[in-house]
Amino acid sequence: MSVEADVKPVAAGVSSPDHAPAAVIRKAAVLGAGTMGSRIAAHLANAGLPVVLLDIPAPGGARSAIASQALDALKKSKPAAFYDPAYAAHVSVGNFDDDLALLADCDWVIEAVTENLAIKQALLERVVPHLKRDAILTTNTSGLPVASIAAKLPEPVRRRWFGTHFFNPPRYMRLVEIIPTPEADPAAIAAIAHFADVLLGKEVVFARDTPNFIANRIGVFIMLESVRLMQEQDLTIEEVDALTGSAIGWPRTGTFRLADMVGIDVLAHVAANFEGSGAMPPFVAELLERRWLGDKTKQGFYKKEKDAEGKELRLVLDWKTLEYVPAIRPKIPSLEMAKNAEKLPERLAQLLAGDARKDKAARFHWRLLSALWNYAADCLPEIADDASSVDRAMRAGFNWEMGPFQLWDAAGVDTTVQRMRAAGEPVSPIVERLAVAGAESWYRAHGRECFDVNSGAYRPVTEAEGIGRIAKFRAANGVVRHNPGASLVDLGDGVACLELHSKKNAVGEDIIRLVTETFAPQSSAVRDFEAFVISGDAEHFSVGANLMQLLLSAQEEEWDDVDFAVRAFQRMTAAIKFCPRPVVVAPYSFCLGGGAEIAIHGARRQAHAELYMGLVETGVGVVPAGGGCKEMLLRALDVVAAVHGVARNESPELLGALRRTFETIAMAKVSTSAVEARHIGMLLPADRITMNRERLLNDAKQSARELAASGYSAPVPRSDIPAPGENMLASLKLGVHVMRQGEFISDHDAKVANWVAYVLCGGPVTPGTLVSEQYLLDLEREAFLSLCGEKKTQERIAFTLKSGKPLRN
Repeated sequence: MSVEADVKPVAAGVSSPDHAPAAVIRKAAVLGAGTMGSRIAAHLANAGLPVVLLDIPAPGGARSAIASQALDALKKSKPAAFYDPAYAAHVSVGNFDDDLALLADCDWVIEAVTENLAIKQALLERVVPHLKRDAILTTNTSGLPVASIAAKLPEPVRRRWFGTHFFNPPRYMRLVEIIPTPEADPAAIAAIAHFADVLLGKEVVFARDTPNFIANRIGVFIMLESVRLMQEQDLTIEEVDALTGSAIGWPRTGTFRLADMVGIDVLAHVAANFEGSGAMPPFVAELLERRWLGDKTKQGFYKKEKDAEGKELRLVLDWKTLEYVPAIRPKIPSLEMAKNAEKLPERLAQLLAGDARKDKAARFHWRLLSALWNYAADCLPEIADDASSVDRAMRAGFNWEMGPFQLWDAAGVDTTVQRMRAAGEPVSPIVERLAVAGAESWYRAHGRECFDVNSGAYRPVTEAEGIGRIAKFRAANGVVRHNPGASLVDLGDGVACLELHSKKNAVGEDIIRLVTETFAPQSSAVRDFEAFVISGDAEHFSVGANLMQLLLSAQEEEWDDVDFAVRAFQRMTAAIKFCPRPVVVAPYSFCLGGGAEIAIHGARRQAHAELYMGLVETGVGVVPAGGGCKEMLLRALDVVAAVHGVARNESPELLGALRRTFETIAMAKVSTSAVEARHIGMLLPADRITMNRERLLNDAKQSARELAASGYSAPVPRSDIPAPGENMLASLKLGVHVMRQGEFISDHDAKVANWVAYVLCGGPVTPGTLVSEQYLLDLEREAFLSLCGEKKTQERIAFTLKSGKPLRN
């Protein structure tokens, strides 16, 4: 299921033979306009719902000022809370004294006030009389007993009461833990689970009503364990952050940078919710006393300040002295070597194989991970139904690449348990049940089955219908053809997926070759399949073309090689556009440069809501040359023609559409969401948006099947394109000149922008001159080759390859 072009109020329901009728969610309310409550409201608005946001009345002035100020802050927040700032209009504000009547037509009401049992109970008693009979009432508590909060409520209300624990920020963090109570109606739970999955894009994990539920229980334990080991092994804060980052598949923030982002006081509060967390280390307690709470107070474990010259310095806390010192990247040789391994199991093997007596990384990682594994196993029967729920919660709630039980499998359960025993370390009795059952791992059958500690047998890992990544189909149906950069995978039902899987999905020779061969009119794939999808399982759809290959050729002045590469790229995108079968592109996350050019040539796009898409080539000193400028011009002409019946040359409407397209390309604009991608022309009105990343592939497959069933006919190359011409070109170049005179751009920026204008206008031709798609592609290639010969362009490419950032020169 996907959200259509302009997100409008939607209704979500589930039907079940055991529980009917299904609940329908058309309007929601959030009680509490703090950081979490307001952001939950914003994300409900992203799904198209009208939302009521209430908080306590302000002591003076406007009665609903607290909620109003929260809404104003949401409009300016970074990262953005709304897919589109206009969605703030979906949110109505009020206060608990005057506006509880606004809840009367709300289908779902979420309590998100301060973590105080008495305050929550008192508010709910006031709220209940204003709810409609079938309203669902849930709490966003991060650790208080869910059943206890509603203990004083009437029995019919308790039937529709349970926990829905979002993670901050709700738009971006995928996890929602649903915490049923013994009295909760399964149909109400199923309705919210379905809504959260399909229309909020969440990974829904069911948790037991125990302190901190699943993700915070495991996550806070391991953060505290990292602090303890740091003190025990005399490490620095920076060293621990390096050791608990991407090398073991955890976010690059590490432990202490994450604590600063979350708030050290929040971490302490969560830790206090469950026994066994132990007292906060004295130096952390002192930070709390001094109100050094992290980002929100501008200092915590890290701090930024400016030197005498105004240059920003990054400082880190010396936990022994509580003084800030300049931050220095730690040098841990074994850690740096392990990072060269592309896959996490390989890195893990290297890190754990080190000599713990000499290697600080090996010593720290063994103690940390063995503690994690034993703790997760000990907690398992208390917090979740199965190990896979714990793993899903940690992946979605803390952005781990693998959950604790997956990590344990990757390290080898039997091997690590033997090592624990040999060292006289404790081993969880829960993991002993694997050995008793003759099992060697928590998962088997490519992760489709998980060991159940209660029955002592493997059980299928359940997932909702429509969920699935390419790996699932690859394991079930096999690979049709492949090379190191891409594979063609059978999705069933006459649809195949061309999966991108090069490093960072950069578009190089392998991808270009397989795409071009697969979509050729006479290919066996076109013969054997009715439709295609282009997507991937990697973190990003594509970061663009392989810049290293381009830079080497440019520096060696191998211009024939560059020309050949550009022509090959253009043939690839043409193969996508003119394929006899419909090709639906399913972009997500970063879809940049050449990746965006692949996407815009598809018959349709099925985009993930979190889509950061743009033609960013000007940032490295070149122009889009894989058909990107051409397609964006065609879209601008089509927009004008749709309104006026024809794209009239030199009309104000055409100039306006062309200028917007020019700015999108020349300024290397990147969307902050799929909704914004539509606003800047990267997506078309017919393109669809999927909220849940895990549903993107199946939604794209469905779109491809729909196109095929509708009698799809591929477009033919156009030769009747009315070029905007020399007058439009002069107008755009004048704008560039004004920007340069105002010193908003550099000389090289101006040169690149003028080339963009040159291509979009079809060169200095008479306005209305009919040109072909190939003519525009030739102009793209001309501009690209000319700019590649510029020293400043080569400097930009080299800088981006080294730093991952653009260079303004």
